[in-house]
Amino acid sequence: YFIEVNPRIQVEHTVTEEVTGVDIVKCQIRVTEGARIGDPASKLPTQGTVRLDGHALQCRVTTEDPENGFTPDYGRLIAYRSPAGPGIRLDGGTSYSGAVITPYYDSLLVKVTAWAQTADEAINRMHRALTEFRIRGLATNLMFVDNVIRHPLFASGECTTRFIDTTPELFVFAPRKDRATKLLKFIGEVIVNGNPEMKGRRMPDLHFAEPLMPAIPVSTSVPPGTRDRLRTLGPKGFADWLLQEKAVRLTDTTMRDAHQSLFATRMRSRDMLAIAPYYARMVPDLFSIECWGGATFDVALRFLKEDSFDRLAALRQMIPNIPLQMLLRSANAVGYTNYADNVVKFFVKQAAQAGVDIFRVFDSLNWVENMRVAMDAVIEAGGVCEGTICYTADLFDPARPKYNLKYYVDMARQLEKAGAHILGIKDMAGVCKPRAASELVRALKSEIGIPLHFHTHDTSGIAAASVLAAVEAGCDAVDGALDAMSGLTSQPNLGSIASALAGSERDPGIDLGALRQLSDYWEGVRRYYAPFEADIRSGTADVYNHEMPGGQYTNLREQARSLGLESRWAEVSRAYADVNKLFGDIVKVTPSSKVVGDMALYMVSQGLSPEDVADPDKAIDFPESVVQLFRGELGYPADGWPAALQARVLKGKTPVEGRIGDHMPAVDLEAARSEAEKAVGYELDDRDLASYLMYPKVFRDFADSRKLYGDVSELSTPTFFYGLREQEEISVDIDQGKTLVIRLQGRTDIENEGIAKLFFELNGQSRQIRVPIAGSKSAQAERPRADEKNPDHIGAPMPGMVVRVAVAEGAAVEKGEALVVLEAMKMETVIAAPRDAKVAHVHVKSGTPVNAKELLIELE
Repeated sequence: YFIEVNPRIQVEHTVTEEVTGVDIVKCQIRVTEGARIGDPASKLPTQGTVRLDGHALQCRVTTEDPENGFTPDYGRLIAYRSPAGPGIRLDGGTSYSGAVITPYYDSLLVKVTAWAQTADEAINRMHRALTEFRIRGLATNLMFVDNVIRHPLFASGECTTRFIDTTPELFVFAPRKDRATKLLKFIGEVIVNGNPEMKGRRMPDLHFAEPLMPAIPVSTSVPPGTRDRLRTLGPKGFADWLLQEKAVRLTDTTMRDAHQSLFATRMRSRDMLAIAPYYARMVPDLFSIECWGGATFDVALRFLKEDSFDRLAALRQMIPNIPLQMLLRSANAVGYTNYADNVVKFFVKQAAQAGVDIFRVFDSLNWVENMRVAMDAVIEAGGVCEGTICYTADLFDPARPKYNLKYYVDMARQLEKAGAHILGIKDMAGVCKPRAASELVRALKSEIGIPLHFHTHDTSGIAAASVLAAVEAGCDAVDGALDAMSGLTSQPNLGSIASALAGSERDPGIDLGALRQLSDYWEGVRRYYAPFEADIRSGTADVYNHEMPGGQYTNLREQARSLGLESRWAEVSRAYADVNKLFGDIVKVTPSSKVVGDMALYMVSQGLSPEDVADPDKAIDFPESVVQLFRGELGYPADGWPAALQARVLKGKTPVEGRIGDHMPAVDLEAARSEAEKAVGYELDDRDLASYLMYPKVFRDFADSRKLYGDVSELSTPTFFYGLREQEEISVDIDQGKTLVIRLQGRTDIENEGIAKLFFELNGQSRQIRVPIAGSKSAQAERPRADEKNPDHIGAPMPGMVVRVAVAEGAAVEKGEALVVLEAMKMETVIAAPRDAKVAHVHVKSGTPVNAKELLIELE
């Protein structure tokens, strides 16, 4: 039995009041007082005097979820805002922001009645009212009732009693964006529990000054730039132009390799996009901007929760006149393993369509055979193919004769023959000394007929000398980073290089004042990322010993920190050099450098010496990446692997013969798309699919984060990493013309519930967010949730109260037999056994309140 108390009388009566003007409740009260209808003295209307005026329509807004069989939802309303306007009447209960909707009463939130002179206008008013509601925190039937009233059959009055059952389009809903609530949840999580990326890091001074923007207005038109020349001449003509140019051309690495090398690739898209329009207007004669590929791809998805392709497309839109450049790891694409050839081709095609102009293609072991698929894909996609030599060792060191001038010249000839438009020299560790740079460039210029592009790192502190030596020897283009993002493990200073060459015959002709203004901006941005910077203060000649790539240096220190080895960094760098020798003195660049780093960390953490690793009598469980390397999954160095160590690592496993891509079947892209869509729950475009093919798990985690928190790239960097301080206010542009103004007003911790209540002001309206405090006893005591993929788990289909548990642990049950009876929203639901089974565990008892998807029973 239940007693229902309505806030108003039933639906048809309120609609009647709207079209007649009669107050039916008042009439009923008068009747109970003795008045009679038709008696002139009672002043009650008679049936004959009632006249219809216009049309009225009413909808019940409830927490019944149409996507879950209209099961009522319950919990706390994060936000509640009702509509207003002419012809709109609300008959509601106690719905408000912060209200708790329980499973024990009617799921009704409010009744909305719309009145108008015509039926169509009444429907329009109701549609407007339903769309003006803002109800957050619980599921509602708003979109369903809106679909009903706007359906042609409803408007025509031809719908029957089976309208809902025979009209499936009523259940097709546009996804709810609810962007404000999702962002508040993320901000709240960071405030209460911290961003996971800040774990173990020192919090910086949070009184950040806004980065200094250049003085030029971005409303000015974009001048013609280097990319316009590329589009006119095509890749081959563009390379010919570069070869004939007297001036050396400059590439800015600030948006890719510089931040990868300085602070573990953590730079966010927001900070790049804010300055991007100024690049287009101030430095249109840059040869290129390196802004994509390498570690930036997976770090964006994995740690920054950003879509890497969205970043590229946005940069392309804002910088239409300067070529965008990426780093492509040949058959590894932007991953750490080899991919099937068709996957590499598919990825390159998407990158080219999204905005990449110049592809710097390299192989981690300098194996040209492994580069050909990627190079061919770049050429086919219409991009500029920069086939790249990875420089290691020292041209003038007689103790390492295999990396001599002939080695590099031979490889350069192979790359030119393979179709490279430009030859890249990638000195990833910054070990190419000035004399070697000069000699190498001179030799290559005399042997090949394509332009040279030199890239190095400033780990040693003298890389600018190597760049200038390369320029003097005839190099056609060089890399550098803007002043504020240069030096140390990054690239040498681009502004200083341009200044040193100013007035010479090789003057790049770049506006030095523009470079300084852009650098001023990056100086302010760099402060945001202080916790991610490696603890190094100067260049070091030790790089000539360990030969660690600049782009790996900060990332490997990150790994060491996570393993508790940060204080033993000197041992790690020595072990890195030892591993290189054990592996036969190899080229070290992603992903081969990662394998060397994995082995170095393993040796230090396990207390192993090089002699231990080489000792055939000492049992060692080599890291899986080492096994893959020696099996040939990343290719082969020119002189092969040390035979004894290879046999020890493989333990009887057969090495791959030739290029592993020849042994990998083509991936069924549409089958992979279907698999990915099932995993993430939405349709994937080709760019999404390319990301998924590179990093399936990382992409799934990224998709889950987007569902939970929305697009967090819209938040400022201090807010993303450090949250908000009390009374701090930020603006978040979520769409063109749509800005959220968010202020944190206060916080209260409820210790017995293990939650923190955060009080926000959102566009002038109060919002309350409840965040479980990580590690609290209450949070730890939550009941387990049912795993939807586990057929043995029986979860609650809806929130409610357990009325009866019909089985005991150990009992045998038949398919269809009652297991648990739940009560919610005035109705009982029997949860039956899905198959014949035995009851392994019962997690609830009569009287237990449960949330949706909580684990009730486990079968075996």
